[in-house]
Amino acid sequence: MTSLRTPLPAETHPAPTTPPAGAAPAGDLPLAIETHGLRKEYGRKVAVANLSLRVPAGQVFGFLGPNGAGKSTTVKMLTGLVRPTAGRGSLLGRPLGDPAARRRLGFLPEQFRFHEWLRAEEFLDLHASLYGLPGRERPRRIAESLALVGLSSRAGDTLGTFSKGMLQRIGIAQAVIADPLLVILDEPTSALDPIGRRDVRDLIRRLRERGIAVFLNSHLLSEVESVCDRVAIIDHGMVVRQGALRDLVAGALEAEVRLDALPPALLIALGERWPAVPSAAPDGAGCWTVRLTLQDDADLPRVADLVLRHGAGLHALIPRRTTLEDLFVQSVENHDV
Repeated sequence: MTSLRTPLPAETHPAPTTPPAGAAPAGDLPLAIETHGLRKEYGRKVAVANLSLRVPAGQVFGFLGPNGAGKSTTVKMLTGLVRPTAGRGSLLGRPLGDPAARRRLGFLPEQFRFHEWLRAEEFLDLHASLYGLPGRERPRRIAESLALVGLSSRAGDTLGTFSKGMLQRIGIAQAVIADPLLVILDEPTSALDPIGRRDVRDLIRRLRERGIAVFLNSHLLSEVESVCDRVAIIDHGMVVRQGALRDLVAGALEAEVRLDALPPALLIALGERWPAVPSAAPDGAGCWTVRLTLQDDADLPRVADLVLRHGAGLHALIPRRTTLEDLFVQSVENHDV
């Protein structure tokens, strides 16, 4: 699909800035979102305590946290629905809430309610008019948005006939109707079946291919792990981990080795090369288990070779890397408030 995007004025393009303390640098990419010490209080309740984020342009950014961590309040501040109590931030190079930036922002809230009596094309025309798009441009943008989300054939159908997955897709269509530079999606796959979640993941990838930054607020870690370039984990209103996903989950490779016997010489040989933790006794099948911390995948055949040279039978050699779920649990459990 041909992009209709017209560039922002020169002064609105975000420029690289010095990262906030504790944040991983995002290279030389311009920033779609940047916040420093953002805080929001409701009376005595602190919803967001001290939030510093860097979201590069053109990437998919996952925003994670347990219930009550401040994710929804953060989204409201980014979209200009509420004002921060303290701190500062920018959206597409403009201060939060600036109308010029909001015109290039697409948003799909978690609990949306659409007019069920409207046809899909009428619904998109309504939102195009709210963005201020000229009437002569709307038919083309409506057609392109419907094509992007795979609903061209349902343009004349009322939203009341749509399934949950189709409503989610038409919601994304309205979020991109004005050809935004940034789209904020708040729990876009909640309550969807596996096929619906896959469709939304594919749509997010298509947005990235078009150069659109996506800020994905989600509690489904597997979804985030499959589509995001960078993530931030928030707890008690502040970021506790942030950076490129591949860097955050990189590290030592763990392996579980199951053997029919564990000669002392083999355990010594394994321990000399890699940190090893053996089971105290064999399991019900008579197998011993040794957990090793390896450097990389190249160590796996070396482990197998060492086991066989010591005359033990190798029943299983199971590698396991750190997952986003592991990282999430560690970050939240180890965070001192």
